[in-house]
Amino acid sequence: MLLWGLRGLFVILIAAVAFSIGDEGASSQLRFWTMLSAIGVSLVLIGIDMFLPRKSLAALSGAFLGLVTGLAAAWGLGLILDLLIETVAPAVVGNTVVSAIKLMIGTICCYLTISFILQTKDDIRFVIPYVEFAKQTRGNRPLVLDTSVIIDGRIADICDTRIIDSTLIIPRFVLQELQAIADSSDKLKRNRGRRGLDMLNKLQTNDKIEIRISDTRLPSVDQTADVDQKLVELSKKIDGRVVTNDYNLNKISQLRGVDVININDLANALKPVVLPGETIRVKIIKAGEEAGQGIGYLEDGTMIVAENSRDKINEEITLSVTSVLQTSAGRMIFGRPEGMVVENLRRPRHRVSATEPHV
Repeated sequence: MLLWGLRGLFVILIAAVAFSIGDEGASSQLRFWTMLSAIGVSLVLIGIDMFLPRKSLAALSGAFLGLVTGLAAAWGLGLILDLLIETVAPAVVGNTVVSAIKLMIGTICCYLTISFILQTKDDIRFVIPYVEFAKQTRGNRPLVLDTSVIIDGRIADICDTRIIDSTLIIPRFVLQELQAIADSSDKLKRNRGRRGLDMLNKLQTNDKIEIRISDTRLPSVDQTADVDQKLVELSKKIDGRVVTNDYNLNKISQLRGVDVININDLANALKPVVLPGETIRVKIIKAGEEAGQGIGYLEDGTMIVAENSRDKINEEITLSVTSVLQTSAGRMIFGRPEGMVVENLRRPRHRVSATEPHV
C-alpha cells in the first residue's frame, strides 16, 4: 500500500511540474497536453518498474560506483584534452567539436566502468563505496544443497527439528537440474524430479529456516561444467558448506578444501549405540550365511546377526549383544539369544554376505 501511495504521489508531482513549466501566456490546451504527456511518461516508468524482474541492490550500487568512476575518469581525460588543445591548437578552444569529443569520452568511460563493475561485482566487495546490502544471515556459514539431498528429502525433516540455524542456499543451476529431471521421459527419473520439487516447496514454506535461491555468477567455471563442479566453486566463493549424500561429490569437495555435511554420515552418527552385554529385541526375518544364524534389522536399518536363531524366523526374540562391527556399509550387531550358555555356542565368524541389504 505504501508503494502504491508513493507511485500515486510521483504521478501527481510530475503532472504538477509539467503544468507549471508552461509559459504564463501559453494556452490552457497546451498546458493540458503537456501535463497529459508527463502523466503518460510517468505511467510508462511505473509500468517498467512493476514488470522488471527482481531488483538487485547490489547491481544498483555497482552501477552507481561505475558511473562515479566513469565521470571521474572522463573529467581527468577532459583536462588532459584541454591542455593538449591549448598547446597544439589554441584557436579551437571552446569549439563544439571539442565539446562533442569530451561528451563521447565521458560516455565511453561511463559505459566501460559500469560494465566492468557489474561483471566483477562479486569480486570487489571490499571496495568501500560498494556495500552489499543483504538480510542478516543466521548462523555462521550458509549450507549449499545439492540435487541428491533435496530429492532424498531427509533435509526437510532435519530442518523441522530447528537444529539448523544457517541459511540454506539452493543454486539456480540445481533448481534447473531438478526441473530437467522432473521433465524426463524416464518414469523413474521423472518421479525423482517431482519428489525433489515437492521437497523444495516444503523447505520454502518452512518458517523454521531461511532459504534463498542463489544466482551468483561463477566466472571461473565454464557454463557447460557439471553441477558438482559448480557446487564446489559456489561453496568456495561464499564460504559455505555443501550438504549432500553423494559419495563422489563428498570426495571432490574434500579434495578442493570445501567442508561437506553428508546426510548418510549424519544418519549413521544418530544410530543408537549398543554395547556388548546389553539386550535388544529384534524380529528374525531370514536365515544367515553361517549355520544357525538368523538375520534381523533394527528400525534404523542396522543389521542384527543372531547366533542359533535360524529356527526363530518371523519370531521376535531378545538377544544379548556380543560384539558390534562397524564397516564402510554401516554398523552390524552380533548377539545370541538371552540366557543361552556361552560354551554351547560356536564363536561367530562375523561373516555376512556382501549382498545383504543394508540401509
